[in-house]
Amino acid sequence: MFGMTDVDVLLSSVSELKRDALAHFSKWRGIVLKRIGDIVIKNGGTPGNVCGHQPSTSGISGLSGNATLPTPARGNACAENSNAAVIQAYSPVNTPLKDCPKEKRALIMHSMLLILLGLDQYSLYSRLLLVKLASSLNVPMWVLLRDESRVAQALSKIIMGIPPDEIAQKRAEEAKTSRRWKPGMASAAQGGTPTTLAAPLVEAGIGTVFGGFGIGQAATAGLLGPMNDSTIVVGTLFGLYGARQGSKTIEAHGRDIQDFAMIPLHGTKHVNDVELIDPKDVPTEDRRMRVTIAITGLLTEQDDFLQPWKIIGQQIESYVMRWELDALTKVGTALETVVKSVAWYEAKKEITSETVFDRLHRSYWPIGLVKISKVIENNWTIGMVRAEKAGGVLADVIINRLMGERPVTLIGYSLGARIIYACLMALSEKRAFGLVENVVIMGAPCPSEVRVWAAMRSVVAGRLVNVYSKNDYLMGFLYRSSSWQYGIAGLQKIQGVPNVENFEVSEVVSNHLRYRHLVGGILKRLGWEDIDYDQVAKEQERLAAENKAEKELSESRDLKNHILCPEYTQKKVVEEKNTRKMTEKMRGMKLDSK
Repeated sequence: MFGMTDVDVLLSSVSELKRDALAHFSKWRGIVLKRIGDIVIKNGGTPGNVCGHQPSTSGISGLSGNATLPTPARGNACAENSNAAVIQAYSPVNTPLKDCPKEKRALIMHSMLLILLGLDQYSLYSRLLLVKLASSLNVPMWVLLRDESRVAQALSKIIMGIPPDEIAQKRAEEAKTSRRWKPGMASAAQGGTPTTLAAPLVEAGIGTVFGGFGIGQAATAGLLGPMNDSTIVVGTLFGLYGARQGSKTIEAHGRDIQDFAMIPLHGTKHVNDVELIDPKDVPTEDRRMRVTIAITGLLTEQDDFLQPWKIIGQQIESYVMRWELDALTKVGTALETVVKSVAWYEAKKEITSETVFDRLHRSYWPIGLVKISKVIENNWTIGMVRAEKAGGVLADVIINRLMGERPVTLIGYSLGARIIYACLMALSEKRAFGLVENVVIMGAPCPSEVRVWAAMRSVVAGRLVNVYSKNDYLMGFLYRSSSWQYGIAGLQKIQGVPNVENFEVSEVVSNHLRYRHLVGGILKRLGWEDIDYDQVAKEQERLAAENKAEKELSESRDLKNHILCPEYTQKKVVEEKNTRKMTEKMRGMKLDSK
């Protein structure tokens, strides 16, 4: 490194990351190509004949006379927004297959899903390949989401009856030998190809689409391989085997963070807010092929930490990360106190005359705001430190495969976004590629420099979205004692890093507390795959109510000032104008070098 400039060091670091990430991807690519190469269609292209099988007598099952095509569960608006976002993020490849009937295109998608599951896992690379295929075949995303959900619930029934003692024994054996079960072991150990489709898969119609159009059962079993009936392979997929027990992973960080848990967002466990201690505790009907972890960043009431995330749909296995509720509540309450204070009311009139970064460069903030800063700064600093530690815990949870061999998506706002930043940096440092699918961070109090975001981008295979607001003066004020010279992601767009999406919300985010009521609206505008539009409407109602209350408070203060002391108000306005003029003059002055 001696003699290298900062730019040289940056380029070297980014090149090394890129090389390691591509090497990890190349391993998966080689396995997939080998898997596809092992599948041979015989008899002049008669469908349903996998290498090693006798010709299927059923061939392709046609649609029955009364079969109808399904429709998206949440209406066409959500489906259309999602499809548009997918096409933009994953540009389609031109192929004549897109002109095939919709039933055949859906069957191609379903067959490819089975082939990829035959790798003994559902890698995020596999998922992104399916998304790219759906974009190229012009297959709506809701078709893929429903297919994933159907397959996940069918596979879950294979492991439904495993006794807890058997799971504990298997884990004890893994701990003794220090050799965890990994994808690919089953294929090597089995040596053959299954010819009989497991009963739960037959019952769910796996191998068919749209109520009957599909391939034979023997061919389906061949495509799935060991995933067809092996409890160990399916258990590994959902985190029962091959992963460190969740409670042990969390307990290992007990000194760093005292309150940490994963709370199911939907399903039977959600009813009582039961935390996820172990993957074996997830009910069969609640399992999905993908996992989303949502992270709250601010609270005014401890019981509300689930509220912002109810907009997430039920096609994905979703959890809300509970962390340091006391610290979060203190930060949120303090912020709310500041926003409702007279000092903030007065400061807003002056503070908006310049950009946030102009204020940071000049270190010039309204005196009234500085005086009440002690109300929030200590709690904010504690929250930032705890968020860093929680990010390390989350990284270990992901690395130790608590969620199994499935892609993980992370969404968070405010301090929750800080946790995701710390988590991704830890994953990058450990070269833990191929684990995180998509990331959305909103109002992130973290750096925006190229080095940081290149590292984050290296461990996120799908969409990486930075949601920011130029008008979030409150976060700029709180971040002034941090290393703001490296940029603030929550206040500006990310530049210099390819494939990072920037989404500006300056028109709706006037202060940092707004994000808790904007999660659904932001995800909707991003074209997120699975959101509940009914819950988004309720969220917008809460936001409108808060905006109305804030407007009424501001108007009442304006009226009070004009009635009680109009001369003082006018004098204050004149003083502010004179101060601005004096500041502008001082900017243009040249100081004598003597």
